[in-house]
Amino acid sequence: MSNKLSQLKAFTTIVADTGDITAIKDFLPEDATTNPSLMLKAAQIPEYAPFLDQAVAWAKTQSDDKDQQILDAGDKLAVIVGTEILKYIPGRISTEVDARLSFDKEATLAKARKLIALYEEAGVSRDRVLIKAASTWEGIKAAEELEKEGINCNLTLLFSFAQAQACAEAGVFLISPFVGRILDWYKKSTGQEYTAETDPGVVSVTEIYNYYKEHGYNTVVMGASFRNIGEIEQLAGCDRLTISPNLLEELKKDEGTLERKLIPATDVKPAPEAITEAAFRWAMNEDAMATEKLSEGIRNFAVDQRKLEVTLASML
Repeated sequence: MSNKLSQLKAFTTIVADTGDITAIKDFLPEDATTNPSLMLKAAQIPEYAPFLDQAVAWAKTQSDDKDQQILDAGDKLAVIVGTEILKYIPGRISTEVDARLSFDKEATLAKARKLIALYEEAGVSRDRVLIKAASTWEGIKAAEELEKEGINCNLTLLFSFAQAQACAEAGVFLISPFVGRILDWYKKSTGQEYTAETDPGVVSVTEIYNYYKEHGYNTVVMGASFRNIGEIEQLAGCDRLTISPNLLEELKKDEGTLERKLIPATDVKPAPEAITEAAFRWAMNEDAMATEKLSEGIRNFAVDQRKLEVTLASML
């Protein structure tokens, strides 16, 4: 019998949730995704030192202002790492917009276009890149414009049904609902323990997946942020799952049988009325978990971005 990772690949596209090229070579995922936290970890890997040197050297040619050089070096590093990862996967790399721009639509648009331009200068076509942005109202509206320009997007830090609905209606290419972080909030809030079947993150992604399929939305659902393989097994059949190397290893070693849990609807219903900005913001206000985890995620990504910039600044 094949292992659970092989079985999962039969009906779900596997994405490596890492910036570690060695791990990507080991697990051979279809796609890969990075974020500021993963980029910070990658920057500590000795093999990545030449990438940092290259990014810093390039940034010095772009501006005489050190603050701008730091920003440029961060963007260039993300693209260098993304370009390297693309050598080992057949699909796409997700590269994240600075989390500090999460509430600024125009700045998000500018950063996304800059990253795509850097990829294209490196010989990577835009159809191999997903621009990641937080699932704020501003991030979703920026993604709506980018999609019309042929720049596909991955809307991340997604915790609520309202976020998922707005993303689908905006024509976003892909969403990343965060399973494990939803579970973390509920365990802390309620003091309860949950089974894989009752896991609030699993329940949320299942609801979103079924809603998308029932209404014929093309937006890809990619479950993310897993705490254990039980969550992954309950979402077997989801369009995509982005999984950390340690959990990929667990799945690879498990020779048990994996049952498909999510199956797309065959009958498509008309889409409901589009969510308004006011309705979106009210739904988020009413959902303490989603509001808190979105804010926390943005803050933490910003912290790691600043830590990475400290490293880059020391090299300028």
